Amino acid sequence: MSRLQAQATPAGRSPRQVQTGLWLFAPSRESQGGSAWWLEPASGHGAGVLIDCPAFNEANLAFLQARPAGRIVLTGREGHGRLRRFQEALGWPVHVQEQEAYLLPGVQQLIHFSAESELEAGLRLLWTPGPSPGSAVLLAAEEQERPSLLFCGRLLSPVAPGCAAPLRTRRSFHWGRWLRSLERLRVWLPPDQPDWLASGAGLGALRGEALVPSARRLIDQINLQALEAEEAV
Repeated sequence: MSRLQAQATPAGRSPRQVQTGLWLFAPSRESQGGSAWWLEPASGHGAGVLIDCPAFNEANLAFLQARPAGRIVLTGREGHGRLRRFQEALGWPVHVQEQEAYLLPGVQQLIHFSAESELEAGLRLLWTPGPSPGSAVLLAAEEQERPSLLFCGRLLSPVAPGCAAPLRTRRSFHWGRWLRSLERLRVWLPPDQPDWLASGAGLGALRGEALVPSARRLIDQINLQALEAEEAV
């Protein structure tokens, strides 16, 4: 038994299902109060995706170990949490943008990408620096009964029910790159996608809701010029 396995594991509580094939984990202090997600493969076969790390507890571990196959996608350093313990327990590959791969020395099956990556058909990653140097988003395209989803990490944070925006904190990396990432995101996204936004930040501002609707319209309506002007003042 390794030193990590020997550490006590709290009981915790299981994630809740919020859409077909989509679960939300409880906020994790290990990720500064952020949100982690589990996305089942739309076909019912293949590997699911754990987007960022939830709290390492018995309930979350049992939920993930019950899945036949999976992989982990990190949307930024704030979502790393107890990655090493999850990876050791699950044995899943970990996808991370290359700017933050150095933060995970010794992690097995570490797969890093530069500007873009495609995990499989309908699952695409885009590097979006700004919240942190290696921030990234994951787009799950519309498929069968599942609407399109954008897992945006900390690129957009809930600020009110049904609304999200770029929200700097004392740990934020670079505001100018953040705004350029949002501009690039608009070009990269397919027309009329995504339907829903799944943030990796805390979701308290959504008042009990888990997702932000009309996500493409929200992204298109962000006033980047005004945000840039605020920084210059």
